[in-house]
Amino acid sequence: MSSNQLDTKSQAWSALFSEPMSDLVKRYTASVFFDKRLWLADITGSLAHAEMLAAQGIIAAADREAIERGMAQIRQEIESGSFEWKLDLEDVHLNIEARLTQLVGDAGKRLHTGRSRNDQVATDVRLWLRGEIDLITTLLDDLQNALVDVAEQNVDVILPGFTHLQVAQPVSFAHHLLAYVEMFARDAERLGDVRRRTNRLPLGSAALAGTTYPLDRERVARTLGMVDEQGVAQVCQNSLDAVSDRDFAIEFSAAASLIMVHISRFSEELIVWMSQNFGFIKIADRFTTGSSIMPQKKNPDVPELARGKTGRVVGHLMGLITLMKGQPLAYNKDNQEDKEPLFDTVDTLKDTLRIFAEMVGGQVNPATGAKEGGITVNAVAMEEAAKRGYATATDLADYLVKKGLPFRDAHETVAHAVKAATAHACDLSELPLAVLQGFHPSIEKDVYDCLSLQGSLHARNTLGGTAPTQVRQQLARHRARLG
Repeated sequence: MSSNQLDTKSQAWSALFSEPMSDLVKRYTASVFFDKRLWLADITGSLAHAEMLAAQGIIAAADREAIERGMAQIRQEIESGSFEWKLDLEDVHLNIEARLTQLVGDAGKRLHTGRSRNDQVATDVRLWLRGEIDLITTLLDDLQNALVDVAEQNVDVILPGFTHLQVAQPVSFAHHLLAYVEMFARDAERLGDVRRRTNRLPLGSAALAGTTYPLDRERVARTLGMVDEQGVAQVCQNSLDAVSDRDFAIEFSAAASLIMVHISRFSEELIVWMSQNFGFIKIADRFTTGSSIMPQKKNPDVPELARGKTGRVVGHLMGLITLMKGQPLAYNKDNQEDKEPLFDTVDTLKDTLRIFAEMVGGQVNPATGAKEGGITVNAVAMEEAAKRGYATATDLADYLVKKGLPFRDAHETVAHAVKAATAHACDLSELPLAVLQGFHPSIEKDVYDCLSLQGSLHARNTLGGTAPTQVRQQLARHRARLG
């Protein structure tokens, strides 16, 4: 037999072909050097499949034992780095199967009974992604806890709340941070929904039409933990859909894109707050970089890069949607292109969440044992900025409404008061009572209670408001939710 024939024989479908695959096509079609990260899911799914085949009497118990023994050795080889990944074997599945057959002989060849690589890869990706979703959910909790930690220390710190990036009303800095906690909490909820639809078993659908072997697919699903909250096995119900569906990957990418959008919004604020024009916060040096020519610079590279990586993740979502939009049923080779964007999305998201949790919450100094914060809050700068923007103007309008003025008239009256304060380069609270009364005679000395930043903050004592009492209740709710 020639070397070309030997190469051809290494392919799973070799008997039909009269010439070997070209080296160029091998490189173009191979996926092993990126899909090998699915190795543990592949072994896990194969062991569950072998256990079911033996239980159904499709393979002998001795074959199952040999498969388990061989898979244990393969796992050890992969973990130690001694496993040889071969381009000729195209993907993670054939590499593992070939090594298994080398180790245990015919038992390894029997493992593929009742399945195809089509349902095998769909199962592997689901198993792998399920584990990644669990890890990402934990990282989201870590970031939320970090934000809650900083918020608890800054309930009474006054930040100018903005609309259109113009000073609008004073808010608690903690209240502002908790807005992001709400976003990330919704992100975790979305991931939970994605996980439920990811956690369904395609295995046993074979290439596209099911199989003639008496498989117990529910048994495999239970073995793999693909069950609902009541412990009912979750099995893909249509073999055509099972092997070709990548909705779960698209859904995950959409959820990941939203997480990154929230990270990007937060990043934008950190960048603005850190600038000298605002000076609201400082980010620890370990999360910043300098300039090669301007020695005074500290650049917020982590938030800036996260803002940029958001486009990368959203781009992967668009790529996956475009990948699927033209595919007829059932499986097509196009689907090999689902893995690299999905893998990169997971990697980018995990790295971003890890670094943001540390940047917000700080880290423990191993030398001192003390926790060093990642963000330092400049409360004085925040409060001064709130004063510069007439943030209590709406409070004065509300005050006049309580005195009997229609809101539109009160709004107009306050506009004149702001104009006067601007002319005198002072805050509304610094205008003399006589001047204020010139705008409306019902204004009395108690007006200064509502014109103070603290008075404005405490007055918004309704559910979801920025009053410190409400913020502390929200902090308690988040603490209980996050455990």
